[in-house]
Amino acid sequence: MPKKISTAQVKDLLYDENVMLIDTRPVDAYNGWTLQNEARGGHIPGARSLPFKWSLYIDWIEIVRHKGIAPHHTIVVYGYQLKHIQDVAELFEKAGYEEVFTYSFFIEEWVNSSLPLHVLERFDKLVHPEWVNRLLKAEEPMLHIGKKVVIIHAHYRNRNAYLSGHIPGAVDMDTCALESTETWNRRSPQELKVALQQHGITSDTLVVLYGKFQHPDNADAFPGSAAGQLGAMRCAAIMLYAGVKDVRVLNGGFQSWKEAGYEISKRDEPKQPVLDFGVDIPALPHLFVDMDEARRMLASSNAELVSVRSWAEYLGEVSGYNYIEKKGRIPGSVFGNCGTDAYHMENYRNPDHTIREAQEIEELWRQANITPNKHLAFYCGTGWRGSEAFFNAWLMGWPNVSIYDGGWFEWSQHSNNPIEKGEPILDNA
Repeated sequence: MPKKISTAQVKDLLYDENVMLIDTRPVDAYNGWTLQNEARGGHIPGARSLPFKWSLYIDWIEIVRHKGIAPHHTIVVYGYQLKHIQDVAELFEKAGYEEVFTYSFFIEEWVNSSLPLHVLERFDKLVHPEWVNRLLKAEEPMLHIGKKVVIIHAHYRNRNAYLSGHIPGAVDMDTCALESTETWNRRSPQELKVALQQHGITSDTLVVLYGKFQHPDNADAFPGSAAGQLGAMRCAAIMLYAGVKDVRVLNGGFQSWKEAGYEISKRDEPKQPVLDFGVDIPALPHLFVDMDEARRMLASSNAELVSVRSWAEYLGEVSGYNYIEKKGRIPGSVFGNCGTDAYHMENYRNPDHTIREAQEIEELWRQANITPNKHLAFYCGTGWRGSEAFFNAWLMGWPNVSIYDGGWFEWSQHSNNPIEKGEPILDNA
């Protein structure tokens, strides 16, 4: 049986590299939301997010090992519910972990004190299903603290994904409304203005975006069709650039809404256009860089282009897309490691498609010398994966992050741009 541990003992173990604190609460509570009306939100510094519901997954132990939680570690499990804490602790023991403790005083003693808690810097921009449901059930539906709310179901040329089931009150937005189908870059300021107004969005609108997970019908499907959240984050990034002041994304997308058991609608909600967006577009031009700025960043010691692509794309073994002929990478770019291919972002996602915890993303980036003290521009093939990585950094509060919108698609089309293939040569000077 797992042993019990006190608050004083947990405090003494903080920052011990041989100890792994395990937070069994939902990822949204870990990020900073107070899901049970506790006095403060966040997690114990250094704790790993390992929600109880993941313990029901058949590959639970692979998730644990992927997080770097090894059998030699001392395990301390805490959370909301004692049964969940005990169940997860017992799973660790069954998996061969010898030093396993349960900590059951997290809410009662840790939260209700001045002991440290860490939160995701902009956790409130990564919302959870209950929060969205409260919007829908408000006395004045689709208003939040006096602001108009628009919920967007993002998709790429697939209204059937919306019509087959969506969050009540949500309107659909094809990503092509905000990006060109010729270049896959964001559309012009005037085009963005028209598109946003048509969807009822002004600069003061609170916009909640989400996507729906779908398996692509064939290997030539557009990047992101296998995970609709990519489209939601792409739209979110462009809206921030345009000047929407309050952009939020539903963590885990439609899947999290469905798992929470909330109502699902098939009504084709009419859009309610507005007359004026309210500010000049782009209000935040620095959130996107174009090719000339990308070249300048490559020459700067205070900037990095981050290639959010697969290793095979980075090496130049594949282009990643059926419509991109050239293979390779931008010389001098650093590897941001999206996952297996152009259609997946598993290195930035949890098993349930929620956003991976910030400290794990930071560890991934630190290995590539991607740090918050530089100007970072994330790119991929056409901007989708780069937008998701950017959104991670933005949520983390990193101060100077952008998207190189043209990405590999644009860079590879210009014959005067250098291309590099093979294993990168590291500068050890």
